[in-house]
Amino acid sequence: MYRIEEPIYFYLLAIIPAMIVIFLLVFWWKKRMQRTFSDAALLKKLAPNSSTFKNTLKLIFLVVGIAFLVIGLTNPKMGTKLKTVKREGVDVVFALDVSKSMLAEDIAPNRLEKSKQIISKIIDKLGSDRVGIIVYAGNSYPLLPITTDHGAANMFLQNANPDMVSSQGTAINEALELAKTYYNNDEQTNRFLIIISDGEDHQEETKQVAQNLANEGVKIYTIGVGTEKGGPIPMRLNGSMIGYKKDNKGETVISKRVPKVLQGIADASNGTYIDGNVTDNPVNKIANIIANAEKNEFETKQFSDYKDQFQWFLALGLLFLVIDIFLFDKKTKWLKKVDLFNEENNKK
Repeated sequence: MYRIEEPIYFYLLAIIPAMIVIFLLVFWWKKRMQRTFSDAALLKKLAPNSSTFKNTLKLIFLVVGIAFLVIGLTNPKMGTKLKTVKREGVDVVFALDVSKSMLAEDIAPNRLEKSKQIISKIIDKLGSDRVGIIVYAGNSYPLLPITTDHGAANMFLQNANPDMVSSQGTAINEALELAKTYYNNDEQTNRFLIIISDGEDHQEETKQVAQNLANEGVKIYTIGVGTEKGGPIPMRLNGSMIGYKKDNKGETVISKRVPKVLQGIADASNGTYIDGNVTDNPVNKIANIIANAEKNEFETKQFSDYKDQFQWFLALGLLFLVIDIFLFDKKTKWLKKVDLFNEENNKK
């Protein structure tokens, strides 16, 4: 297992494309000036050792050297062993609706991306709490088992999309049943289930399922995204917009948020419904609720004894820069004497 201690230094990699652009501009300018004073045949006689290949090779060594130095500055670390540690916290499971209606753009950038932002920011505010993620549409899918690795949670979250679920619809009941398997009954931790959806197409028996889950000690909160006015559902092919979803009559489908459904689920489980259109609203409320919840001790496994690996990248970076310094931009004389293709005999 590895981690990056100072990822902000990756921004320095922007130097590399700038260097390449400058190299190309200088190369173009030199060629233009050379053509101004002499033709190609005469220039070859005047500067027989000039080598475009060697100039390009020097640039490659320079770029690779800088890339390794930048990676070294980020201080990558490698976990050397897995150990069991005791931590205090609660269990938080997010059930994210990834049905097609969540692609509606009545809130920017769309309902699904807004939901991801909310979950990501809540995770960032958690301490040593464990998190898990479920995605659902026509059926439910365990995106991430419950874990203390918040970095992994955010990484998996970014990959959530409607294509992950084989059928469309809103099978919230399946998501609730799946959430039960995330909690360890042997550990008496506080348990939270955060449902994020637009509330469309939920089933009537959902309230009863939510109530049963609440009776088992799970605190359920619902977050609604989207507007009640609604918006069309964009259809894309290979990332390009091809139109909007239409019904059987050929009319554009308008997807609307249904807060009444989400409010009903929250009420049935003694939870709370929160408007999610303004990101900070649900983030701060959920973060405060979890922060004030009673924390319980649990065991978890994590990588420990992370060792710095920056020295390897700095050494490689310096090596490439030294090679670049001692690499001349002229043709190599001893290499010219090696007649690999028997050119001299062919001239006779």
